[in-house]
Amino acid sequence: MDLSLSVLITIALAPLVGALLAGLFGRVIGRVGSHCVTILGVGIACALSIHVLWQLVSGDAKNFNQDVYTWFQAGNLHVSVGFMVDRLTAMMMVVVTFVSLLVHVYTIGYMADDPGYQRFFSYISLFTFSMLMLVMSNNFMQLFFGWEAVGLVSYLLIGFWYKKPTAIYANLKAFVVNRVGDFGFLLGIAAVLYFLNTLDYATAFDSAGALTGRAITVVGGHAWPAATVIGVLLFIGAMGKSAQVPLHVWLPDSMEGPTPISALIHAATMVTAGIFMVARMSPLFEMSEGALSFILVIGATTALFTGLIGIVQNDIKRVIAYSTLSQLGYMTVALGVSAYSGAVFHLMTHAFFKALLFLGAGSVIIGMHHEQDMRYMGGLRKYMPVTWITMWIGSLALAGTPFFAGFYSKDAIIEAVGESHRWGAGYAYFCVMAGVFVTSLYSFRLLYMTFHGAERFTVVGHHGHGHAAHGHAAVVGGQSIHSDPGHDAHGHDAADEHKEDSHHTPGELEHAPSESPWVVTVPLILLAIPSLLIGFFTVGPMLYGGWFGKAIHVEEQNNVLGELARDFHGATAAALHGFIQLPFLLALAGFIVATVIYLFKPALADSIKRALHPIWRVLDKKYWVDEVYFAIFAKGGVKLGRAFWRGGDAAVIDGVLIDGSASLVERIASGGRRLQSGFLYHYAFAMILGLILLLGGYWLVGQG
Repeated sequence: MDLSLSVLITIALAPLVGALLAGLFGRVIGRVGSHCVTILGVGIACALSIHVLWQLVSGDAKNFNQDVYTWFQAGNLHVSVGFMVDRLTAMMMVVVTFVSLLVHVYTIGYMADDPGYQRFFSYISLFTFSMLMLVMSNNFMQLFFGWEAVGLVSYLLIGFWYKKPTAIYANLKAFVVNRVGDFGFLLGIAAVLYFLNTLDYATAFDSAGALTGRAITVVGGHAWPAATVIGVLLFIGAMGKSAQVPLHVWLPDSMEGPTPISALIHAATMVTAGIFMVARMSPLFEMSEGALSFILVIGATTALFTGLIGIVQNDIKRVIAYSTLSQLGYMTVALGVSAYSGAVFHLMTHAFFKALLFLGAGSVIIGMHHEQDMRYMGGLRKYMPVTWITMWIGSLALAGTPFFAGFYSKDAIIEAVGESHRWGAGYAYFCVMAGVFVTSLYSFRLLYMTFHGAERFTVVGHHGHGHAAHGHAAVVGGQSIHSDPGHDAHGHDAADEHKEDSHHTPGELEHAPSESPWVVTVPLILLAIPSLLIGFFTVGPMLYGGWFGKAIHVEEQNNVLGELARDFHGATAAALHGFIQLPFLLALAGFIVATVIYLFKPALADSIKRALHPIWRVLDKKYWVDEVYFAIFAKGGVKLGRAFWRGGDAAVIDGVLIDGSASLVERIASGGRRLQSGFLYHYAFAMILGLILLLGGYWLVGQG
């Protein structure tokens, strides 16, 4: 039995309908109507996606690949809108819609007092539609449509609070950096069309062997293998979307958007689009060792060096943002060693525990009245027990603790890299192994600074008298649920209000922290469950059982996961064996270091910072990548533009062509005006002179 086309169309369009209703008629249907229609749309898509996945897994349906209608036709090029749904697609559909559904519910509480409530729900529902179009597409053009759509909506979401200059800077930065990646991506699609004469997935994958022996001259008269050029160009697109070095700089700044967006964009959707794309294009990437080595080195660099930055961050959301960068690096490393199933498996597990951590951070921000700096937190576990427990579960999964979801996916990637003999595998193995210690260190640092130790905040109260939070539990509750710090309920930049309102003073709260409402905590619990369990139940079939089938293609000599499958004896045995493996020991070392420094002897942190100040400064400045980009590309671009304007536009176009021609016409007209004196005898004299010249000329011609 085949999958129903009407069901697939409903999955794709249900979030779009909700987005249109909330966006166009938000004032008519109100806040409740807006969140109801969008949650209903995403809920329908989620339920039907689970149904589709169940049909494929149970064998009740076969893989689906069908065009819906013709988009356009130009000569022999036929481009359609259609769906390719196999287990890879169905798994992504479930992850995207499930996390999106929980984010929608969470948003009811988090954005309760924001005036852009309806607009926000419209945007996140539209984002879900865009991501579904991306993962369900069966051709490169539709993929590119979804690719650009998620980029556009992310621009709107990151800059949602458009009155904040920092938010506008962040969304513009994200948009520009992604355009750099998308330029390479578009060239890669053009190369596919040039060499394979098709934009259809199935046709392109079936004819991938035709790339063997074909080359293209790129620069300097040197011929490059066509498969390598296609692979590198397509991956440049993934570098932008999935924030890989050096196109990673937009993701940390995108924390300027509301916290629900961080969970949706940076855990389950946009940033994973590049990982999904490379896995989907595995038949093409398997044709080039050079492209895969390039992917491997980029991913390893991202995994270690962006994780190191997370150690020195004090903003709770930015720690998690750099963690996302690092984990995306792990996924990219898996792609680079042809462990596509491992990359997608880590994508799935990471989506749950990273969404949990982002939403947990949002719950902390609510409880702390919009404070995001962990230096002004501490001791929150007794005020926010649900948030505390769920964030511990997410952090243990992130750190790769045996039996937790992150252990099965992360350790499989490390082992796959160790098994690979591809160029760059040695460097990558060092990076991912060192990254285990780094991940553990910043994860438990976040937990200790936020939930444990002494309380580093003061409850001011309504009358401005400071007192310790734990001594006045009676004032718990009554806080409003607004937005992130730096932004008040009316969309204004709150930075200017700090001087007048003591509530905004760091570390001073009007009320003691309290647990978030149920619309916030229920999604946390629902995300904590798969963060703990989903790896245990899926590691066998997804990694070692060929669960993805023909959706992922790996050449026999590159099948590192096939080699690891021989030593796999079940999820329980793998977890128990993990306790004596080097990754767990490194994670344990990170836990011990974080516990000593940030729980038992917090004064050590400042001493270590002073002792390692040069290294700390490098990390705090994020290797000065932003400064280099600003100096070279931003300032350099402005200077180059001014030079072109002065030397080209102003001098040639304005000076010669426009101003020069105008001046010439003016001079001719001015000379002509002198001939128009208005005196009759001047005109008679001119006529006589003209007649003499005419007769003289006629006489000269006759003499010749």
